[in-house]
Amino acid sequence: MFERHKGGDAAVLVCLDFNEPDYRDGVDEFVQLVESAGVQPLHIVEGKRARPDPRFFAGSGKVEEIAEVVRAQGAEMVIFNHQLSPAQERNLEAAIQCRVLDRTTLILDIFAQRARTAEGKLQVELAQLAHIQTRLIRGWTHLERQKGGIGLRGPGETQLETDRRLIGLRVKRLRAQLATAQKQRSTQRKARVRRGEFSISIVGYTNAGKSTLFNSLTKAKIYAADQLFATLDTTSRKLFLDADHSVVISDTVGFIRNLPHTLVAAFRATLEETIEADLLLHVVDINHPMREMQVEAVNHVLREIGAERIDQLMVWNKIDLKGAEPAVERDEYGKIRAVRVSAVQGGGLDILRAALVETMSQSREENETP
Repeated sequence: MFERHKGGDAAVLVCLDFNEPDYRDGVDEFVQLVESAGVQPLHIVEGKRARPDPRFFAGSGKVEEIAEVVRAQGAEMVIFNHQLSPAQERNLEAAIQCRVLDRTTLILDIFAQRARTAEGKLQVELAQLAHIQTRLIRGWTHLERQKGGIGLRGPGETQLETDRRLIGLRVKRLRAQLATAQKQRSTQRKARVRRGEFSISIVGYTNAGKSTLFNSLTKAKIYAADQLFATLDTTSRKLFLDADHSVVISDTVGFIRNLPHTLVAAFRATLEETIEADLLLHVVDINHPMREMQVEAVNHVLREIGAERIDQLMVWNKIDLKGAEPAVERDEYGKIRAVRVSAVQGGGLDILRAALVETMSQSREENETP
């Protein structure tokens, strides 16, 4: 199914269909996730079920099929596009005789590879350890022979030979360090509020083009790539919209469907830039066939972190791939609902700046109205 490359991790992927309408797009996205982690997909095992099996998640017949594919492909691991319980993970490893990882571990691994700032690394390690704590029944004996690789790298890898007690102490220390960073952020936000600065956070589904838009608007040079979770660390810049208006704009981590709760919790300090924003720029890939699902996935996470009441301005990005023209979309009351742009080519950015000035002025008028 896939051409095998030399070196690196190689895995058999498992995707089970529980009658989800967007199942096929979920499979494609999962392959992207796996490749973003630097893992070579060897084969996809699929199947339909009404509900997960309590013991193996997949049925016993499907587990036998997975084991056969693993042997035939010479795979080092199996990765499920689902969240597995610790018991299911252990049972599957015993039955397949191969390392088994779930979707949460995969995303954590990508985050471990991408975190750049000290705070980002702390947040990833906290999420890793929170996930690891639930999987300590076997101790670390099954990992001692492993030399890095997916699920075993990043800030959390130095904890591999510790026990629950030491991990608990490390988690406590990490939370204290993050609390300090959170206070510093809070102080900076309060200073911005005192100066009357309008704050904007860019949010959106992973790979929608948030960082490209941020770079195009601010002339910053933060990392942007055509891959999932290219950006983890929040970056803020002052953006001059015209001669009379400026804002503070922040780029944030991208969201994805079924984002692990441990990650949402660990990144809450960073995401508070979003919670405290005056306006959210919700960037959407206008060409994506599942863009409505992606919009809902982002709004779901925004509800989780308490940012659902903040005003949003939709930014339909990547219009260059569709041959569409930059434009402003308004609702029946004349209020700006969305702006169509090409972040990579710069088309529509002048329209977006003007839309931000108008939206900012309306927001301030509404707040000043008794």
